[in-house]
Amino acid sequence: MNRKKLMQQKIARQQSILNNAKTAHRDLNAEEQSEFDALQREIEQLAAEIEEEERQAEQQEVTSEQAVATSQQTEERSAEIIQQERSRISEITALCREFGMEKDLQKFISGGNSVESVRSAVIEHMRQNGAPLNSRVSVETDEQDKFRNAASDAMLLRSGLKVERPAAGARDMMGMTLRDLAIESLAAEGQTGLNRKSADEIFMMVQRQFFNPTAAFPAILDNAINKAYMEGHKTVPVTFDKWVKKGTLKDFKIHDNYYLAGPAGEFLKVEEGGELKHDTWKDDKRPTRKLETYGRQFTLTRQAFINDDIDLITKLPSRYAASARKTQNKQAYSKLIKNPVIYDGAKLFDKAHKNLLAKGTGITREATQGMIMALSNQTDEFGEVCIIRPAVMIVPSGYAFDIYTLFNSATINTEGNTQAVNPLYKYRESIEIVEDPTINALCGGYGNQMPWWLLGNKEDTDFMEIDYLNGQEVPNIRRSEIPGTLGFVWDIYLDWDITVMDYRGAIKNPGIVVENPIELA
Repeated sequence: MNRKKLMQQKIARQQSILNNAKTAHRDLNAEEQSEFDALQREIEQLAAEIEEEERQAEQQEVTSEQAVATSQQTEERSAEIIQQERSRISEITALCREFGMEKDLQKFISGGNSVESVRSAVIEHMRQNGAPLNSRVSVETDEQDKFRNAASDAMLLRSGLKVERPAAGARDMMGMTLRDLAIESLAAEGQTGLNRKSADEIFMMVQRQFFNPTAAFPAILDNAINKAYMEGHKTVPVTFDKWVKKGTLKDFKIHDNYYLAGPAGEFLKVEEGGELKHDTWKDDKRPTRKLETYGRQFTLTRQAFINDDIDLITKLPSRYAASARKTQNKQAYSKLIKNPVIYDGAKLFDKAHKNLLAKGTGITREATQGMIMALSNQTDEFGEVCIIRPAVMIVPSGYAFDIYTLFNSATINTEGNTQAVNPLYKYRESIEIVEDPTINALCGGYGNQMPWWLLGNKEDTDFMEIDYLNGQEVPNIRRSEIPGTLGFVWDIYLDWDITVMDYRGAIKNPGIVVENPIELA
């Protein structure tokens, strides 16, 4: 017999012994107490066995997942080790050449010496040769970092992007071209005769530094791109995050264990000496979620470098950052417009869901009141009233004018031309108006029917959710090498998914045909 079922039977037997004694208004007798204690020992033993079974099952699942993860980690670790070795060799080579220790270079590399041990050898070399005992390496590293920060900020300032507290010297470098910055970077690394070289020759020299972690010019480009990218992500004017809830997933598996616990049962009156009634919980499954990866790639080409096309390093990354957010914005509004079939087999806005007005209207008091009532009277999977507070009204561009008039007027005219209290006036602060031209574009523009929606408070219901991998909302950006490509290449990618979680969180008004209020030339 199943251990859990057997344990339930023994618990039920214990409860029966207690009930018999309680009915007779007495304590347990010796025989009953002995049986009760024996049952308790058996229950505790069964509980321990059940816990061990669950632990072993969980361990087997974890072991299976770890096997896959270990394979991936091995590949990643191999790539990381290769990169670390390249970095070690590069830094040791730079140190030995800088301080005249080329004769020891091969010994340090083949001997597996760490960069720190080589630095110690450099200091000892400086002491024996009478060089001043200063941290020249550290000083040079600090100076290189200052130069890189100033150069990347100078590129952003030159392109017109906002830079809060630019690095010292950035404004003095704003007039420098990409070729100038590359020459400065190479000169700081010991290269000579650079001013006599063409822009093409300089480009070939800096491209050969692609995998050198200490090379200044690729690092300057990375710094500028990341700063421009963050600015673009921060300032893009999207609206989906005002009504789409944020979530997180840890991997790319299909997550189908999103269950909703049923409501707590109503409290029942207990008569004097009566018993409390046991409540039984119910669960209901919600839709599955699975992350997808989205991305783009762009290149600072050889021609762009020679032409000093600084916008490829500054404005273009900013636009890609904005594009990532706009893509999410469009996906969220597409679900509202396209009305897809969702987890229960019906369309998102459907008669079966009681969240769709039978006839579309413009922005009217009657329609708004009806949508508020429809939203607040929704019931959950278990037949209980949801009590959803209206919080967001989503409208196409141009609708908001009528909405503000409707909500912000304290009185209204009645049929008798008298002033009466406007019942919608109290919602002027509690309902946020979200106006987005993405709706207009998805509906085909003016001359087409455009719907509008009323959504509940995020705390009351989960209408729509966007999940990110480990909660990371800002896209990843990395420098990548493409064989046969004359240029520096960057990959941009982000993992997310947008899912309708509960249709009860929104009411749709199909709207009316919207004409352009003005005639354009």
